[in-house]
Amino acid sequence: MNIKPKNLHLHIAYWIFTLLVLIRAFGFSWEDKTHAFYFVGTIFLIVIGTSYFFNYVLVRKFYYTKRYGRFTFYTFCMAIISFYLEMLVLLFFYIYLVDLNYFGLDPDAAQPLLLAVVLYFLILVGSFLLMITQIKENQQVIQQLVDEKEKMKNSFLEIMSNRKMAKIPYDNIVYIESLSNYIKVITLDNEIISKEKISKLYERLPDGFLRIHRSFIINTERIKERSLDEVLVEDVRLNIGRTYRKEVKELLNQRA
Repeated sequence: MNIKPKNLHLHIAYWIFTLLVLIRAFGFSWEDKTHAFYFVGTIFLIVIGTSYFFNYVLVRKFYYTKRYGRFTFYTFCMAIISFYLEMLVLLFFYIYLVDLNYFGLDPDAAQPLLLAVVLYFLILVGSFLLMITQIKENQQVIQQLVDEKEKMKNSFLEIMSNRKMAKIPYDNIVYIESLSNYIKVITLDNEIISKEKISKLYERLPDGFLRIHRSFIINTERIKERSLDEVLVEDVRLNIGRTYRKEVKELLNQRA
């Protein structure tokens, strides 16, 4: 359960699972199916609110920052409030929708303890999914750091040029251009040509380099000016590809 768009599928799967659990637990024994729909829908909203508040406020603000006392206290308060809301929902249905007719209620829905158990079970499932997602994300971040460290072991780029291995210091590179079936590395001193794909080369470069166009990779340390559609590296103006503009803007703002 990560709120980032890339994990939207996990949100959708979790809430479908939650809705199915609520329907299975409280949706079949009502005399009136419309009442069942309203009841399940209302409890579903309480589960959503409680789950997000627990996972994205209490856990992140207090548990992750090791303020366990406050986390325990606020979790207890959240449990009381959410249980109170469930009781209000049950009371509303008993008074206004079934006209004080106890037998008009779903027998399971009329059990406050079962309501609480189902609610907190669903929250625990959501927390478990969140934990699994964050573990995977942390592993990805660690792997990225390891890869970046590996890239930075050598302070130069190694490429084959004229059947010889050329070692080009990263600091000396201005930009790299792709031309048909070869690339041209433009440095402060000269130009070096190599038969290599620009996409493969980009994977080997450290974070100081940024692909701004399908034909250009620039050394961000060499940027003199930039606008929406072009950058000036040293004394050369290069176009930013339309499909790269948003990503380039975000990354350059982060590095500014």
